[in-house]
Amino acid sequence: MKDTTPKERMLKKIRKALLEKRDNPYPNLEDTPLYEEYTDHIDLLFAEQLTAVAGNFIFCEDDLQLAENLLHLAEEKKWRKIYCWEPAMQALLSKYEFPHYTTDTDFLDAEVGITSCEALVARNGSVLISNGNPSGRRLSIYPNVHIVIAYTSQLVLDLKDAFKLLKLKYPESSPTMVSNITGPSRTADIEKTLVLGAHGPKELYVFLSEG
Repeated sequence: MKDTTPKERMLKKIRKALLEKRDNPYPNLEDTPLYEEYTDHIDLLFAEQLTAVAGNFIFCEDDLQLAENLLHLAEEKKWRKIYCWEPAMQALLSKYEFPHYTTDTDFLDAEVGITSCEALVARNGSVLISNGNPSGRRLSIYPNVHIVIAYTSQLVLDLKDAFKLLKLKYPESSPTMVSNITGPSRTADIEKTLVLGAHGPKELYVFLSEG
């Protein structure tokens, strides 16, 4: 009699297993939450997770402190080509005389892009952005430094909560581009060496203000 093939032996074992009914060893598996519940101090959780992926977190009590921290950072890093295209952000920066470009003049020389965001996701320290605001796609991708200005009202625990905020903000038509940024751009494709900024900004700063 011809020997059975490995495939036939495997199918035979599967049929046998299906015929032998056994109790489920993990009856509550589907009801077990994927993550531990975390409801307190999600701002601290976000800061920890953002820092863990090489991001920079700056907490500000109000817009005045935010502007002061921005000025101090720009002076320390000697940034000159700083771009901001969102009217609300421009008004904030202009109020405190923070120098910035409001158009894309000489954009190829841009060092810093300042944008808002749709949400901050505390669980993994990520920033949800879209092209639904005047910053579009370029300002969060092209400059070597990306600065995000966000408020505590935009801070959520999970990505699903971030998409709820997105749906509330754009009830009629969702943005054509939605991106979840987790730390600076990175790759290890070349000789397995980690390189920051290969496909986007080398540095990510998140300024979180209480408003």
